[in-house]
Amino acid sequence: MDQDLWAVLPDGERDQWEYVSGQALGPLHFGMSWTDCIAAMAGHGFAAVSDATEAGWRVAEFRKPEPYSSQSAVRCYFDVADRDRVLEYVLVDGRTGPQVTCEGIRLIGRVPSELAQEMEAHAAAYETGIRFSYGGDVFCDGFEMEPGTQRAGDSVVTWAFFFNAGEDHSNARDGAPAAIWQHR
Repeated sequence: MDQDLWAVLPDGERDQWEYVSGQALGPLHFGMSWTDCIAAMAGHGFAAVSDATEAGWRVAEFRKPEPYSSQSAVRCYFDVADRDRVLEYVLVDGRTGPQVTCEGIRLIGRVPSELAQEMEAHAAAYETGIRFSYGGDVFCDGFEMEPGTQRAGDSVVTWAFFFNAGEDHSNARDGAPAAIWQHR
């Protein structure tokens, strides 16, 4: 069996990205164009490995050149029905994606229960609400992201997708590309 399929990059080998809720994720900014997205990711050493259309979404997949995994680390989604075709969703893989930090909380490649504890502590400290993803993972109100989990050998690690929710978080979640919910 190919063990690289389940390998999880240590934080020290990942790019370190900051997330400003609903605005920017590392070199990416919600509302940026397809071309600007490709250029921004290339400027950070990510190669575009796929340019496809899936169920109404134009999707760009990125990864670091070898020796990293052949799996994509970041997926960017652009709504093809929107004539401006701007960046609306970003999915960061839990095994190979950049480490994303928001309000001091590391979000990617984590043991889910540890992330949940940090989210709950943050919500209590800042008196915000907590929410649960479709998979039952905990996140804070106002983070404009949702975590999920994916297999990493005999354990699981967290991945997340990020977006600009505007006035209603549930609209952004419900409008997300269906492929996000099948991320493994």
